[in-house]
Amino acid sequence: MRMKRVAAAVVLLVSLSTASFAANPIPVWGAKTSSPADTRPGDLKPGQWIWGGRGASPGPMAVIVSITEQRAYAYRNGILIGVTTVSTGKKGHETPTGVFTILQKDKDHHSKKYDDAPMPYQERLTWDGVALHAGGLPGYPESHGCVHMPTEFARLLFDATNMGMTVVVAEEGTAPVTVVHPSAVIPIDPRNGSDLPLAPLADGVPYRWNPDASPTGPISMVLSVADSRVIVFRNGIEIGRSRVEVKDPLVGTHAFIVASGYMPDAPQRAGLQMPNWITIGIPGHGDEAGKVVDEALVDRVSVPREFMEKIVPLLAPGSVLLATDESVQPETTGGKVQVIDSNPPGV
Repeated sequence: MRMKRVAAAVVLLVSLSTASFAANPIPVWGAKTSSPADTRPGDLKPGQWIWGGRGASPGPMAVIVSITEQRAYAYRNGILIGVTTVSTGKKGHETPTGVFTILQKDKDHHSKKYDDAPMPYQERLTWDGVALHAGGLPGYPESHGCVHMPTEFARLLFDATNMGMTVVVAEEGTAPVTVVHPSAVIPIDPRNGSDLPLAPLADGVPYRWNPDASPTGPISMVLSVADSRVIVFRNGIEIGRSRVEVKDPLVGTHAFIVASGYMPDAPQRAGLQMPNWITIGIPGHGDEAGKVVDEALVDRVSVPREFMEKIVPLLAPGSVLLATDESVQPETTGGKVQVIDSNPPGV
């Protein structure tokens, strides 16, 4: 799947200081800072990466490594938060495909098999030597089975992940195209790596609602103007989707997060307590960061009343909404990949 560009949430990216390197020298592979948010994933050069996440945020994480693309995709609570170039195992030392979990984390790991070679920010996938870690990135598979990542991306991922996190390694011919070529919406169950095809709504069906698929956890949503759909995730699992109508839609990609308090009631919402929303600044819309969303913008989106009654009570400070004018349907190629993750400021 070709993806036109990546839109990343504006987040604080803390670089490793010169002093920290001096105190604890760690080899540096790849770019030291994130590429611009509008960089196409396919245009990332070896060693380049994009990160829009935070070290501590609610919702489960999962990583998909595409051997075919030589890229890795990191998701939190169902939404993409990072993309990086990687280097997987060379011929004779191929990286195994399948579903793995993080078995061990070691910031300063050195190989026992390969002459004490440094493997910074190691996240072990198997006990016989396969792991995610910082390493060389020539633009093609050249490792001895591990997944090499840029040093700074590996650090950010290391800080954001927990033991037991799901990692799926996929290759053309061994996994569905939605996993080999991931998009903005997670194509796997973050709990066990099983495929989660995003089935479209049947003709004439206004919405689908299945809260039992994930009874608890944080809420995140993706609204696609192109698809006229909103998809709801709880704890990284889709629990519902609905048809929507958007009047005078915003151009491009925008991100919003629930803050404390509620909007004044309005007749068209018939008594539903709508939470306050704050705009997350993303590249191209940085001046919008922190602005309170007004009712006029909310009223431009029409959602079936029955669906609203189900989702609104679940929204809480920290719930994220990504709105894009591109398609996120799995059968559609050429769409953007949005990287978005944030916490509400001061709430």
